[in-house]
Amino acid sequence: MTVAERDLALLTEAARAAGEVAMRYWKNAPKAWDKADSSPVTEADLACNDLIMGILRRARPDYGWLSEETPDDTTRLRTEHQFIVDPIDGTRAFIAGEKHFSHSLAVAHNGKITAAVVYLPALDKLYTATEFGPALRDGQPITCSRKSLADQPNILTSKTALDPQNWPNGVPQFQRSFRASLAYRLCLVADGSFDGMITFMDAWEWDIAAGSLIAARAGAKVTDRDGLALDFNAPAAQSAGTFACAPLLHDDLISLLQ
Repeated sequence: MTVAERDLALLTEAARAAGEVAMRYWKNAPKAWDKADSSPVTEADLACNDLIMGILRRARPDYGWLSEETPDDTTRLRTEHQFIVDPIDGTRAFIAGEKHFSHSLAVAHNGKITAAVVYLPALDKLYTATEFGPALRDGQPITCSRKSLADQPNILTSKTALDPQNWPNGVPQFQRSFRASLAYRLCLVADGSFDGMITFMDAWEWDIAAGSLIAARAGAKVTDRDGLALDFNAPAAQSAGTFACAPLLHDDLISLLQ
């Protein structure tokens, strides 16, 4: 078993354990408040974070740690491997009692994601991948769609992405859909449910780390909004947007931005 495969098994264990914790709070009026950046957080986010961190760091004490719900410690920049975690991605959906929230867990090595898990406990749906293995949903291989912009693709994105100022060569025509969890959006591209997902806004690494590998291993093309490869464990822990699409569709959209 490779290092990435061992890491994947550990991530899966932690994600499923977090799912049990999250489901005890879901639809049970968890305490919630806004953080300094106005994003919501709940007692469930913190409980899941503590559980995941305990499982992962006990097993890999030499790995760095980056999580939405833990103050950033720059010592991660000097480690060879890092855990990148969003304890609950889609907190607004979680608070609203919707099913499309997820636990997003990944390992990075030299700036690249090597193992990834996205688990949706309310749906009991598990997406996984390693750097050289297939993308899987509940243990079965998945592949992205093969559509281009001419094929009337269905793209997961927010309404703000259709602002003409984002598209200097004209706003492309496509069907628009949305899911609260950015990690889940990437997985829905991976399994072919949607043809792409795009966000122009800077994306936190914990939102996209796991899903980006799963989408890429399913055959999708995944870059930032400039068409450049994603790089992880950066000091700012953000990417310049995220485009993850069927390969032809990705190239069509990026060409409209140049």
